[in-house]
Amino acid sequence: MFSNFAEEYKKHNIMEENKFKRTTVTAALPYANGGVHIGHLAGVYVPADIYVRYLRLKKQEVMFIGGSDEHGVPVTIRARKEGITVQEVVDRYHNLIKKSFEDFGISFDIYSRTTSKIHHKFASDFFRTLYDKHELVEKTEEQFCDEVTGEFLTDRNIVGTCPRCGAEGAYGDQCEKCGATLSPEELINPTNKNNPGHGLVKKATKNWYLPLNKWQDWLKQWILEDHKEWRPNVYGQCKSWLDMDLQPRAMTRDLDWGIPVPVEGAEGKVLYVWFDAPIGYISNTKELCDAQPEKWGPWQKWWQDPTSRLIHFIGKDNIVFHCIVFPTMLKAHGDYILPDNVPSNEFLNLENDKISTSRNWAVWLHEYLVDFPGKQDVLRYVLTANAPETKDNNFTWKDFQDRNNNELVAVYGNFVNRALQLTKKYFNGVVPECGELQEVDLKTIEEFKDVKQKVEALLDTFKFRDAQKEAMNLARIGNKYITDCEPWHVAKTDMERVKTILYLSLQLVANLEIAFEPFLPFSSARLREMLNVTDTDWAQLGSTELLKPGHQLGTPALLFEKIEDEAIEAQLKKLEDTKKANEAANYVAAPVKENVDFDTFEKLDIRVGHIKDCQKVKKSKKLLQFTIDDGSGVDRTILSGIAAYYEPEQLIGKDVLFVANFAPRKMMGIESQGMILSAVNFDGTLNVTTVTGNVKPGSQVG
Repeated sequence: MFSNFAEEYKKHNIMEENKFKRTTVTAALPYANGGVHIGHLAGVYVPADIYVRYLRLKKQEVMFIGGSDEHGVPVTIRARKEGITVQEVVDRYHNLIKKSFEDFGISFDIYSRTTSKIHHKFASDFFRTLYDKHELVEKTEEQFCDEVTGEFLTDRNIVGTCPRCGAEGAYGDQCEKCGATLSPEELINPTNKNNPGHGLVKKATKNWYLPLNKWQDWLKQWILEDHKEWRPNVYGQCKSWLDMDLQPRAMTRDLDWGIPVPVEGAEGKVLYVWFDAPIGYISNTKELCDAQPEKWGPWQKWWQDPTSRLIHFIGKDNIVFHCIVFPTMLKAHGDYILPDNVPSNEFLNLENDKISTSRNWAVWLHEYLVDFPGKQDVLRYVLTANAPETKDNNFTWKDFQDRNNNELVAVYGNFVNRALQLTKKYFNGVVPECGELQEVDLKTIEEFKDVKQKVEALLDTFKFRDAQKEAMNLARIGNKYITDCEPWHVAKTDMERVKTILYLSLQLVANLEIAFEPFLPFSSARLREMLNVTDTDWAQLGSTELLKPGHQLGTPALLFEKIEDEAIEAQLKKLEDTKKANEAANYVAAPVKENVDFDTFEKLDIRVGHIKDCQKVKKSKKLLQFTIDDGSGVDRTILSGIAAYYEPEQLIGKDVLFVANFAPRKMMGIESQGMILSAVNFDGTLNVTTVTGNVKPGSQVG
């Protein structure tokens, strides 16, 4: 089956190589209102980085563009929440995100920002070009605003019930549960997110719209006919949009944070973030080319030359913007190439729950880098192995630990260590000569000789998960080979045979260094040190002559190390604490019971009692027996079903409230003379109601 796929791939690849001279790769611009989490990494940045590193290894001309999206509503919400300026918010998070990417090995050629002067001018000029070409439609329409303040509300400031999946709290531009792209008018029971007590009203405002309906027929041909090779999830979402009637979409907003609309009469309006952000790819390219013209040439080469290929790496919530809105903007402008592919991933969940920035339900990259120093490649490996390429997938800390311990350590690292340590033991770390090949040798060579073709076929078609499996398969082949050949036994009788076994084992190790370079760059760099080689030659992948006989290897060391249970338990505890904090933040008291008249209330006799003694009731898991000083001079016995929440000694000496005039009741053969008051918290915990200060036993509460 693979041979048929390989033939089709080869024909396609020859055509692509003849068509394109260079590749512009963009990765979605993260909002600068928080850090980057594993959902972002799995959906966008790890696959994009693998692809770019692969193209560089093939010595292809490629540029990798990233940057922070610093406009839009999320940053203004964060600023308002923290009581600081929006600029302070974007400065903080831009720097945090940029450093996290650098430390994690996401190898952008430039990582800039949309608050730069270059971007402001470029986006403004782009808008003006569309305006001057009459490609934008000026419309006055009614939009939601705050009933009290009169402030126009952006899509993100309006929440309601999703009309597609029924989820509560869907935003006016998107439902985070099902990923649907929405408009505020589509929400069921829309409300004001910033001021829930303020109503919503509509008033007229003027904005400029991109007439997507004008380009619908062209979009149908360009996507549905010309790009059937796109991933099914991307193609399918585009088709569902194009099967409906596209409507004009506003490219401006009534806001005070963003790029001013460069049109007379547009005071108080800025460019819509989904107009301005993708233009950031182009303005960042210009920034890089202007800074290093001798290396990159003019920016137009990367965006306007038809021999340049444009690839967008995005998450599925951005498909409509990168496949319909942005291409329409580029087409309407007229000077730009269009994306050749948009390999969007689905969503990654965390411990069977949707990742959510607002709920802090995430594994944040900057925290991971602190908690797991030197383990960038472990996370890269696990996220690629679990990549949500065709459907939503799930990250669990247990799977993270298992893949590290059972695959990276036990398979890849184990084989490398065996081959290098045995060579050190028998040949002082010098690559031995290869002798006469036996059947097991020839079979092993046959198993891995096509690895380059297989990995390339998968990477060229954006199948990163399967490509990494092929790389790991080299280690599995190596482990089986060295186990079957048993050089530690053969060494007792035939050192010439040991030379051949270790020669081929070392060639497999060298192949692993090359094959994993796009996926695990830090590990490949460490492995190069152990092999005492300086660079990676992708063209030689699959060769059995990577290390010459007589070559002196470096010092062997463990490539990976086990991750212990304690480290995983700490991460699970962090998530559990987050869940409790969310429950506390979202706690709503139970409805108040029916009113009672004052005379009924006065019948209750609530008093202060001093706990003199407390014991567990034998044969009962629930009951504690209290000896209470109620001020009468005669001790009172009260039973309470709170043994699951307290040890008896925790309560002795406390002053508590109890109902003194409940009719006595026998439980477990003991008469209880009242009821101790307690409060059940939102999380199911219980607290006995105590008093502060010096209050005499028997004092009444009223």
